[in-house]
Amino acid sequence: MTLSYTGGELAVIVFAMLFAGFVKGATGLGYSTSCLPILALSLGLKASLPLVLAPSLASNVTVMLGAGPVAPAVRRFWPMLAAAPLGVLAGAALLGRVDGDMAGAALGCALVAWCAFAFATPHWRLRPALERPLAPGVGLVTGVINGLTGSQVLPITPFLMSLEMPRGVFLHTLNLSFTLSTLAMGAALTRLGIMTVETATISLSGIVLSVAGVRAGAALRRRLPERTFRAGVLAVLSLAGAALIVRGLG
Repeated sequence: MTLSYTGGELAVIVFAMLFAGFVKGATGLGYSTSCLPILALSLGLKASLPLVLAPSLASNVTVMLGAGPVAPAVRRFWPMLAAAPLGVLAGAALLGRVDGDMAGAALGCALVAWCAFAFATPHWRLRPALERPLAPGVGLVTGVINGLTGSQVLPITPFLMSLEMPRGVFLHTLNLSFTLSTLAMGAALTRLGIMTVETATISLSGIVLSVAGVRAGAALRRRLPERTFRAGVLAVLSLAGAALIVRGLG
């Protein structure tokens, strides 16, 4: 199979996949959160979305395998988990109707909002009585944002952080949402004609790069202050998000 990517574009893809794995291993930040902005600035958002699916899915499954039993998360949050893929399909339908740069600007907005939240790390708690009625809407909105931009973290991560739960339940719920949404995204991108044999092959190859990056990042975690490194990564991602906004609105 002859690749349609230039040497420079392939170099960016390799760098982005290694970097995202490195950041995930060093700080725990989501794979697609770090990978997508770099790819979108170089290739455009629509061309970038299918490339991150397989590495992101692999990283999500890896986290879940080490987080204990999954049943408590499914029992507590199944309406939210069921709503997320439906939102992805709706968001992807919108993606097919909008200009790629505008979708990139939407990703930039989601990225800047996430980085601002991550910098602030607010300590707030949601009243328990509100969890059940809000959860399906949170899943649906998260899915729509994911389908349009590829970002999977808002508003589900702040919502889960506002609830009292064991760490294993938190990790399983978040990664189950990511996994189900990634599978729905793959189906939606295939239907839109964005997921092709070529992009699927590169995405699958990215699993090796992401694993290598995660291992390197995990090794670095023991040598550098995680908080300082994480702050630097968030600053870079904020700038990338701002650049996507400027390009989309320019």
